[in-house]
Formats: sequence, structure tokens, C-alpha cells
Amino acid sequence: MSGVFRISGRSVLAAAGAVVGCLAIALGAQAAGTRADVLKVRLGGDRTETRIVVDLDKAATGKIASSGQEDLRVVMNLPGVSVDNELQGAGLGLVKAWVVDNGPGGARLRVDLAGEAVIKRRFLLPPADGVPNYRYVIDLAARDPAKVKVAAKSDARFISAPVKGVKAALPLKKVVVIDAGHGGKDPGTKGAEGNEKDVTLAAAKSLKSQLEKTGRYKVVMTRETDVYVDHAVRVQIARRADADLFISLHADSGSDPTLRGASVYTLADRATGRSAKFVSKDDWFMQAGTHGDHGVSTILLDLTQRMTRNRSASFAEVLLDRISDHQPLLRRSHREAGLAVLLAPDVPAVLLEMGFLTNAADEAVLRDAAKRGRLMGSVVEAIDDYFGQTTKLASN
Repeated sequence: MSGVFRISGRSVLAAAGAVVGCLAIALGAQAAGTRADVLKVRLGGDRTETRIVVDLDKAATGKIASSGQEDLRVVMNLPGVSVDNELQGAGLGLVKAWVVDNGPGGARLRVDLAGEAVIKRRFLLPPADGVPNYRYVIDLAARDPAKVKVAAKSDARFISAPVKGVKAALPLKKVVVIDAGHGGKDPGTKGAEGNEKDVTLAAAKSLKSQLEKTGRYKVVMTRETDVYVDHAVRVQIARRADADLFISLHADSGSDPTLRGASVYTLADRATGRSAKFVSKDDWFMQAGTHGDHGVSTILLDLTQRMTRNRSASFAEVLLDRISDHQPLLRRSHREAGLAVLLAPDVPAVLLEMGFLTNAADEAVLRDAAKRGRLMGSVVEAIDDYFGQTTKLASN
């Protein structure tokens, strides 16, 4: 089954803040229409078959980014579509919970499945039969219907949630990808008591544990053992996971043993051209141009990268503020570089240099489990602050 489903030729990207104005200008010449909005989401059916209906005020382009076969999570991107407030709710039938929020390229529907299921069909219904709006329909079917217990009639109802309704108590988790720098044949910086690759892995495991304990995040690791993972593969892991945030953990080095302190890197503007190697013909911004207009796709990619860089920089500032309570910062603590692990065009990403392994005081912090745990706790606080900030922006 193809992962791409073309609904119409419109390609208007919804975004936040100043990027909205840029999008409106850039895409105005390509399409006379305006952005589409999510009106409501409705669920119907039972544990054998469940229908999801996303009501839209206009036609839009849709793409299934994940079918749920690997992690029981269906992800559908709607470029050119926006939602005024993050919309989420409890599930029904094969749906455990769902959320619609604004991603880098438009609205994004994410569905946690209650059991193994397949996407049986999906289609767009135009206004008809007294219904004034478009309806994007996704039909889910149990992978093994014979094993499904027949639902009670009361479970086979049809429920809906308007955009301005009350938030449900079962939001989907944000996806955070943690990258333990170096590994395997690549030891990284050598400190007095060992290699960087071991420090970064220990820190990554601590961060993963603390994030999962909050119950608010789904955590994906690029490596969980002493193995080498190519930089390009680390980026691909983040994109395949539909990550909301990517954090690469490292330890610094310097010729001056008195030099110490943490710093955070985000992608330099000059390096964004290298992101093109991670863009495929299946990406929504390559699909969105009318009649395959490469120029429009290029504009959309550029705008997506710009938003991603802005979000990365926003998280970097929050992160530095939080970790300064546990670790001194370099004088120029927020830096930009063309680091390979930061090249995903649509995933906000930072590289955190936790301190200098060539400095005795910094190395002592990074090798002490309790101190390292407190440092990672400050990273968790920064992640909480960042997602709280982005949710607030989306609701304004």
C-alpha cells in the first residue's frame, strides 16, 4: 500500500509565529486558496473495525508517515492544514488515544493503537449529502479479527470531539530521540578515567529513564550498547520515529585543562543545504507542489528547515538556562555548526556538550552517577519547559 495519498493541488503550509507570514507570501503565488483547518475528529466502530474521520474546511494533501506496524502508532501528516489548539482524546475500538497538533509542515494526526491493526483504506469525501465540509477517512481493521472479542453494542457508538472542546485526559506522548555520541570503534574524547563514548551512553540511559518516569514521553535511543552508529543513520532514526525532538549527548575536549563548561550546538544556516540528502520523493514537501512543481517543493523545504532551526534554537536557550543550575557554561554557550547529526530538515535538534573530559572537575561530574543524574534531570526540566512553551504558542 502506498504511503502517499494526493487529495488536491493546494499546498499551503500552516505554521506558528512569524513563519506564518512567510508561508502566506511564499505560497500565495502558487495557490489562491487559504490554509485548511481541522474542524473536529470523530471515531466510530469497534475492536474489529474502527473509522477515524477528520473533518476539514478545505481539501488538503495527506500522507501516512507511519502505519503502526512497528510500534502501534499511526501517524498521518496533513501539510497545509492547521489546528487552532492541540486536539486530543481517548480512543474507541482499535484506537487507544489520539492527538492532532501542529508539526513543522502542518497538522499531524497521531494515533496510539489498542492492538495490532492495519490501515484498510483511506480516502477523502468532499462536501455532499448535507455535509458542508471535507472528511478525511481512515479505516482501521484488526490484524487478526478471529482473536478479537466481540465488543458490546454500547462500544460501537460514534463519538466526536470539536476543536474547541475540553482537552481529554489521555494525550499521546511526545517522541524524544536521545543520541549517545560516538560508540564502538569511535571512542570520542579520552579523559583521565576513560572514553567519551561511555560517558555519553551512561548519560543517555539516565535521561531515558527519567523521561519515561514522567509518563509524558516516548523515548527512542540511537544506540543502547557500545556500538558505532553512522551519523546519517542517527538522523534517519529520528525521522522514522517521527521525533518531536532530537538530543545528541557529547563531552568536550580542549588543550587547556582549566577550560570547563557546557555548551549547546544547533545547525548553522550555511549547513542547511546538506539536509537535502535526507529528503526523499516521499516527503510531504516534495509531494506538495501543484503538478510536481519543483520550485514550490523547494520553497516548502526551505520554510520547513527555517521553522526547524527556530525551534531548535528555542530549545537550546531553554536547555542552557536549566543546565546552568548544575554545570557552568562556556562564555559563548549557544553555538552553531554544520554537525551531521543535526541535519534532519524537519526534526528540531541540538547537540549538548555536557562538559570537558579534559577538565578534572567536569569529568568528575560526568562520571559520578548522582551528579550526572541531576544534570540529566535538568535536561528533563528543559524538555518539559520546551513542550509547554510550544503547546502554549500553538493555542494562542
